Amino acid sequence: MSKAIVAGVDMVKFAKPGQQKPFRQMASTAIKGAISDAGIDPSLIQQAYGSYIYGDSTCAQHALYDAFMTGIPVINVNNNCSSGSTAIFMARQAVQSGAVDCALAFGFEEMQPGALGSHWDDRESPFANFLDVLDKADYPDAPLALRCFGAAGHYYMEKYGASAELFAKVAVKTRNHAMVNPFALFTSELTVDEVMAAPVMYMDFLTRLMCCPPTCGAGAAVICSEGFAKKYGVEGGVEIVAQAMATDTPDTWDDPINLVGADMTRRAAQQVYEQSGIGAEQVDVVELHDCFTVNEVITYEGLGLCGEGEATALVEAGDNTYGGKFVVNPSGGLMSKGHPIGATGLAQCYELVNQLRGDAGQRQVPGAKIALQHNLGLGGAAVVTMYREV
Repeated sequence: MSKAIVAGVDMVKFAKPGQQKPFRQMASTAIKGAISDAGIDPSLIQQAYGSYIYGDSTCAQHALYDAFMTGIPVINVNNNCSSGSTAIFMARQAVQSGAVDCALAFGFEEMQPGALGSHWDDRESPFANFLDVLDKADYPDAPLALRCFGAAGHYYMEKYGASAELFAKVAVKTRNHAMVNPFALFTSELTVDEVMAAPVMYMDFLTRLMCCPPTCGAGAAVICSEGFAKKYGVEGGVEIVAQAMATDTPDTWDDPINLVGADMTRRAAQQVYEQSGIGAEQVDVVELHDCFTVNEVITYEGLGLCGEGEATALVEAGDNTYGGKFVVNPSGGLMSKGHPIGATGLAQCYELVNQLRGDAGQRQVPGAKIALQHNLGLGGAAVVTMYREV
């Protein structure tokens, strides 16, 4: 099976809703940038996968056509918040299967202010089972994502005796990373006290500064075979060593932590470690799906960065930042860089590719050789990807 190489990446700086350019412009800018970064002609791209969740059915074509129009297949991808990594997953599969030598994955989103909500209230919700679990456990009503991750955080604290300050400390760490990222939306310094004193969004502990903001933006990646990279002189390529997507099982309904993807994450990560022969302890840098700081904590354990219930110790030891075992979300993550849903997975890829190239500037993780990406969508899909410098 051919190696899959990320040949080029690009993204636009994310913006608050109302301050963005149209998705077509954001996406075409990222696409052109990724192609330029790869150093190839767009006529060499054989398939394209465009991810987003808010928009009509051929938004991917509309976004791509401003960058180039060569008549290739264009597939619109919607897998909730993991849509961007799903586009990468499909492009990588197309390359590794030998179906194509070069594919494009791109993602974009124009979001509205406020908590995520359904746009399709005239039909059955795909989250009916989620709501049943939360209703039976008497968790207070709220918009779905806030309720799910809020319940998971409350359950985690009850189960492991953790404090809400754990989630606040993660927010502070993430903001510290974002302060030196020119692509981050929020770059002002935070303190634990400020996070804890922010307006409460759910129950008595989850504050606004523990929740990522709705944002707008775009990202793109060119993925090719090893033979294509050699033939066309691609430089700075990064290998996708292993990748796995997991979806829900009946275990999802066991508790609020599994409800937000902990079990999916665990299974996808284990597949990646087995495929690659590389363990979690060998990973240098991680971009994970911190839509809420609660989920960053839960994901430490799902990815095997620490044992079950050991996230507090990991954070207290500084093993989630520079100088520790792992540097988690050097970009500032979804919390500070932003979370334009269709673009999130591509932005994570952009960060990790630049880390492995040694091109991450002030946020560079020294000696980074192995990188891990985690992108999660409720309903559900967890995509875990391992990268290695070529």
